Amino acid sequence: MPSNAGTTRLVIVESPAKAKTISGYLGPGYVVEASFGHVRDLPRNAADVPAKYKGEPWARLGVDVDNGFHALYVVSADRKQQISKLVKLAKEVDEIFLATDEDREGEAIAWHLVETLKPKVPVKRMVFHEITKPAIQAAVANPREIDRDLVDAQEARRILDRLYGYEVSPVLWKKVMPKLSAGRVQSVATRIVVERERQRMAFRTAEYWDILATLAVANAGEGPRNFNATLVALNGDRIATGKDFEPTTGRVKPGAGVVHLDEGGARGLAARLEGRPFTVTRVEEKPYRRRPYAPFITSTLQQEAARKLRFSSQQTMRTAQRLYENGYITYMRTDSVNLSETAIAAARRQIVELYGERSVPPEPRRYTGKVKNAQEAHEAIRPAGDNFRTPGDVAKELSAEEFKLYELIWRRTIASQMTDAVGSSVSVRIRAVSSAQEEADFGATGKTITDPGFLRAYVESSDDENAEAEDAERRLPTLVKDQPLTADELAAQGHHTQPPSRYTEASLVKALEELGIGRPSTYASIMQTIQDRGYVFKRGQAMIPSFLAFAVIGLLERHYPRLVDYDFTASMENELDEIAGGDHAAVDFLTAFYFGSANGAGDRDIARSGGLKKLVTENLSEIDARSVNSIPLFTDDDGREVVVRVGRYGPYLQRAVPGEQPAPAAEGEEGGGQGDRAPIPEGLAPDELTPEKVHELFLGGGGERKLGDDPATGEPILLKSGRFGPYVASGERKSSLLRSQSPDSLTLDEALKLLSLPRLVGVAPDGVEVFANNGRYGPYVKRGDEFRSLDSEDRMFSVTLDEALALLAAPKTRQRRAAAPPLREMGVDPLTEKPLVIKDGRFGPYVTDGETNASLRRGQTPEALSIEEASEMLAEKRAKGPAPKKKAAAKKAPAKKAAATKATATKKTAAATKSTAAKSTTTAKATPAKKAPAKKAAPRKATTTAD
Repeated sequence: MPSNAGTTRLVIVESPAKAKTISGYLGPGYVVEASFGHVRDLPRNAADVPAKYKGEPWARLGVDVDNGFHALYVVSADRKQQISKLVKLAKEVDEIFLATDEDREGEAIAWHLVETLKPKVPVKRMVFHEITKPAIQAAVANPREIDRDLVDAQEARRILDRLYGYEVSPVLWKKVMPKLSAGRVQSVATRIVVERERQRMAFRTAEYWDILATLAVANAGEGPRNFNATLVALNGDRIATGKDFEPTTGRVKPGAGVVHLDEGGARGLAARLEGRPFTVTRVEEKPYRRRPYAPFITSTLQQEAARKLRFSSQQTMRTAQRLYENGYITYMRTDSVNLSETAIAAARRQIVELYGERSVPPEPRRYTGKVKNAQEAHEAIRPAGDNFRTPGDVAKELSAEEFKLYELIWRRTIASQMTDAVGSSVSVRIRAVSSAQEEADFGATGKTITDPGFLRAYVESSDDENAEAEDAERRLPTLVKDQPLTADELAAQGHHTQPPSRYTEASLVKALEELGIGRPSTYASIMQTIQDRGYVFKRGQAMIPSFLAFAVIGLLERHYPRLVDYDFTASMENELDEIAGGDHAAVDFLTAFYFGSANGAGDRDIARSGGLKKLVTENLSEIDARSVNSIPLFTDDDGREVVVRVGRYGPYLQRAVPGEQPAPAAEGEEGGGQGDRAPIPEGLAPDELTPEKVHELFLGGGGERKLGDDPATGEPILLKSGRFGPYVASGERKSSLLRSQSPDSLTLDEALKLLSLPRLVGVAPDGVEVFANNGRYGPYVKRGDEFRSLDSEDRMFSVTLDEALALLAAPKTRQRRAAAPPLREMGVDPLTEKPLVIKDGRFGPYVTDGETNASLRRGQTPEALSIEEASEMLAEKRAKGPAPKKKAAAKKAPAKKAAATKATATKKTAAATKSTAAKSTTTAKATPAKKAPAKKAAPRKATTTAD
């Protein structure tokens, strides 16, 4: 504690990094400590529910829906130690400043801290948009009260998501697969990805042709002598391009009025134009002007970091968080494009220094946001401070990842205050008449940039990697009407229409933003959640939905369409914004959503239908599990319907003639049935299940195929596919294919050899049989309980008894592998002060402190994992406790001893119950009501605290 006299203040922030930076700006008289994020939340599972509430009917939700949506909050197990520390510090200071982020989440953390610490000293809210000395000192000098409306909005969102997840997820468990989850925003985001994949699956490609002419100017002045032009019309009718074809049929759209050239037509026309004169018929020149892009907001930063740096949304936000906490950029969760007057002045000064006076417009630029329902007003994301540091100034202070993102933000901010890029664009039409008197019109465009303006600092990327950059020039010769040209080359060129491109994280964030779904603080977690749940996987940058996602979204669309409706989800965001603005009551909103009240969202479909609770219970019996888990593909040439089934062991193909009904299956199970089956290889995208690929999977990938009959038994020998891959079967005998064998080329003789395993090699002198077989770890020979590996699969069929006995007589040679070095040394855990390392394990990379291990989640990489995330993962693992050990089979014991054991167990149980009751410090306390109209009562005002 500071020893100086006067007032002592405790400043509480979220993270240790933020605490370290801020403490350097405050000096004596201030103690800066971290809360490590949220300190309380709704119970995660039944074990988190305090004993006194376990009998309550609402305990599983953690929300008393029948009593004003009272919320039961429990202190996270991994935060209790830190809370104890904060409670102690709170008793030793004269004043507390809550310096959490200024958004809904930060406001809620501040409120939860007050509710948990119950301080006896004055508490003030301290807010800032950047962590610089002037900003921190200004925040201390101008504190405010906790904004109860923001807290209400965050709490309403948390309860809404809990109700949605806890009521809808069990439907998925019963009808699709155990342990699945549904979420208010994650389900909608998954639906967007699934809908794009459906479009790709329904897409039928079309081929079209045109002609590329390389034209030459006889007496070229300035500019190039040659340029390219493309055939655009024939006899006045436009030549078909990709946009003229129907995506689901591959045919030209009715009424398009275009000429569809095929290869023969294009080559023939090119031949008829050989040697013919070309003449310029039209030249149009227009001024080109491009305004700078607005400064970054959360979504555009994630989009550009993905395009330019190949960062995932999580990686971008983690890196931005570090830059913010260490004072390099302003707050990174914002949907405002505004820059403060100080920032504009700093940008303009730096532009003059780096690019000269001409690059600064006479008046500062101001931007208007286009985001639907933009919430809490912040600045755009920009370099921190009143004087921006250039990337060169901070290069030695930042990691490679941090430097790249800082440079991106700096360039975008500087460019936003620079002059327009100006130049000219030219459009030219050229005509030639073929030997068959066909009028062929060609077109060419050019662009010349005379003053690049802001493009000197920044050029935005496109989701289309083939798109031309905005600073790219296409120079044409100086051309005038009626000017003659010569064709140096006429080349017919073919094109194919392309299906709509898959979403990337960047384009999916953009889609959500345009629909008004989600908020800056949620985009990154949405991207991560849909991948962690197995609904989406990534191939490069592309996001591909799994067949599991098809089943889940199909169920929700068919039976609960409103829950995945884009407008409805966006409307809920609107109402949360109204709650944040103090214009709507949280209880009314939640009541309408859950019970169907006429208040709040009264005219919503879900309210009229009786609310979420009634919706998920009354319709449950109408959902046919087998139908939900079946994704129709097509009918093959033999009239068999081909479908994808989502089974307990993963998706698989099934085909059967209509009318051959498979045996009924238990809900969520694969079930029995008639018809061929074939597994679907992991990582195969749904749109790649073409008829050709399906045929390959059935024949070569393990669909049942007869290889012939066993000459010894007369039974058929079949090639099948199972959970663990292809195998051969005949009667009761089965044998997996060897690693060196392919289902495509497997012969009857090879199958017979496989079915001969295990092969009796002979009998040892002591009368014990010796066998050769193939196992989990490869080929081996066995005598009794003794095993020795063989050096090749072929040796199983050729090894002699003497060779096998010699192998078995030799001592086992097992070399211990040296421990592999860690993948990464991370530093010291801020919670336990133990060193953290990332190692490579049997099931993938994991982080460890030497005592507790936590596997990296899907999408996390050893390189990108932050020490804060690693610390939190280990804390969660420690809170769960050790995994329960498998119980050994009980041995029979004398009756008297068993009775004694039972009595002892009873005493222990009673003692444990008494101890639990004694230790329980759970309290239920209603939060004092805010002075406001009764109709604006919020869940915050009726919360139950359990420490």
